[in-house]
Amino acid sequence: MTVEPNVFMKTMERRIGLTSEDKSILKSNEAWGLENASTMADHFYAYLGRDEEMNAILNKTEGRIHRLHETFIQWFHQMFTGMDDWGQAYADCRWHIGLVHVKIGIAPQHVVPAMAVVIHEVGKKLKLDGKSEELKDALGRICMIDLAFIEQAYVEVSSSAVLRETGWSEALFKRLIATGASSM
Repeated sequence: MTVEPNVFMKTMERRIGLTSEDKSILKSNEAWGLENASTMADHFYAYLGRDEEMNAILNKTEGRIHRLHETFIQWFHQMFTGMDDWGQAYADCRWHIGLVHVKIGIAPQHVVPAMAVVIHEVGKKLKLDGKSEELKDALGRICMIDLAFIEQAYVEVSSSAVLRETGWSEALFKRLIATGASSM
């Protein structure tokens, strides 16, 4: 159950409908993305910081919240640049971000609503700045791809750990999951 980040990226692009036009729109608004990245990071971490569990995770070590804020700024800006036209480097970076979320304990139950806050705040800022609906849509699509990487990292890490610890085959594991889901 190992993800190849670039293959996953291309699959998500197809499923979510990220087009070359979307990429062009994002690139042409790179300066806007960088200009607004810090504000979006503020919204993201303000939302997460209101949750007692997340606040403890975010502030577990000295300087972590500052480092995460800086990383968010890079992440947000990279959605506009695509780093390498949304290729291998972009996919590897997004996979790494997903693994970091797993490692420090920022679960999808926290990331998904926090991403919704960012999308909402971005939408307000885009409207205020007179930006196009096409930019809003393109940014929404790339955000969903990035979110899919985080969620998939949780699935992959959890599955890999269970398979390694139990010695089960992947087929058995999938069957047990399907059976378990059916019984809920």
